[in-house]
Amino acid sequence: MVYKFSILTQEQAEHIAFNWHYDGKYSFYDMEADKEDLQEFLKPEERGDSTFAVTIENELVGFLRTSEVTEGILDIGLGMRPDLTGKGYGREFLQASINFIQSEFKPKKITLSVATFNQRAIKLYRRIGFKDVETFMQHTNSSTFEFLKMVYEC
Repeated sequence: MVYKFSILTQEQAEHIAFNWHYDGKYSFYDMEADKEDLQEFLKPEERGDSTFAVTIENELVGFLRTSEVTEGILDIGLGMRPDLTGKGYGREFLQASINFIQSEFKPKKITLSVATFNQRAIKLYRRIGFKDVETFMQHTNSSTFEFLKMVYEC
């Protein structure tokens, strides 16, 4: 499959925010689960040119958010369309995202943070080459959750 990355449009942001709903414990990742995150995701000036739609043949399959932490280190957040999760597409989606990041931004390192309950994602990140850095507590979704920060050396 050929993944295409383009700046996320307002229409796409609204579609993701209001229509992508994950099952069970993964509903934690619904955009509507955290009002601050939702507002930020819906504001074009907040997304700027650092949030990308990921499509295959013009079909929206995911998104990728980037932010430079320090020179050479790019932090990312990503999401895959709910009906595609848990079906073995994650590796290809993540590898395509890393390839895009390396060609567009040329970072030395890529970092991400993932809720520690999400062992499915953590296993994938480790298989791709991300290494554990530290765990930390973060307030989100009206509570406090443990997250794992991970790093990928480019």
